[in-house]
Amino acid sequence: MDVLDAIGNTSMVRLRKVVPPGCAEVFVKLEGENPTGSMKDRMAVAVISRAEADGRLKPGDTVIEYTGGSTGTSLALVCAAKGYRIHIVTSEAFSQEKRDHMAALGAELTLVPSEGGLTTRKLILDMIEVARGLSRQPNTFWTDQLENRDSIAGYFPLGEEIWTQTGGAVDAFVHSVGTAASSRGVATVLKGRKPGVRIAVVEPAESSVLRGEPAGPHKIEGVGVGFVPPLWEPSLVDEILPVSTADAKEMTRRLAREEALFAGTSSGANVVAAIRLGQRLGEGATVVTLLCDSGLKYLSTDVYRGRAVIGA
Repeated sequence: MDVLDAIGNTSMVRLRKVVPPGCAEVFVKLEGENPTGSMKDRMAVAVISRAEADGRLKPGDTVIEYTGGSTGTSLALVCAAKGYRIHIVTSEAFSQEKRDHMAALGAELTLVPSEGGLTTRKLILDMIEVARGLSRQPNTFWTDQLENRDSIAGYFPLGEEIWTQTGGAVDAFVHSVGTAASSRGVATVLKGRKPGVRIAVVEPAESSVLRGEPAGPHKIEGVGVGFVPPLWEPSLVDEILPVSTADAKEMTRRLAREEALFAGTSSGANVVAAIRLGQRLGEGATVVTLLCDSGLKYLSTDVYRGRAVIGA
């Protein structure tokens, strides 16, 4: 057994205090239990293992990727475990903790400037182009997460875990969209098991492009890329729920204070949307969502920084 065997099989817990009366039960998967503190460990293993198997990634190659941080950290973990070099394209728009974590795992970083520290369509496209340029160098393998279908299969086990842990009683699954690989992977499994399960995806209200609205800047890291991601599969999705950055941040703080669950901003967005759907489904229903990563990745951000209150 090695560190990669520790990925997956995360705990599921029921939310007790932030869920209002009359709402469905809302359960969350604690994806921060994965080795890097993120669900992205699941896709990183799948992407690297499949590329090794078919010869796209060979010993001595350097892995290239653009990332807000969680995917890059997970790829850096897998590369460290398997002995590959990795070069990450990221930005100061994403937390310092993520950049430090990638570097600690041996990644070389190239930073692309953002517009005021915000996630925008332009930033994502700029990062992609820098990564594309690096991938033209010899002996490289570009994982290209927005286009890489191997990542979808990395989330099939997550869907199976949800099915098993709920005893097949899951009525709805709610999750935010970045590349769309995780929601698609889980939805594929759950719809296959129970065609009537409701799949709701979440995107920033400021950039609700999946609902046909204009792209805009937001501060929910890791989601809302500002355009329809290539892996998006609308036939698996029953509804799209927009959540504002402000609402996501506030729920993230409430999860820590009231539920003792320490997570990132996209997790707060997931819970906001899960509760909204749960209120419509009502008591007796079961809604499952994900706490995508650990709050330790966001300590330097305004989600948590400066929130301590000193008593008299």
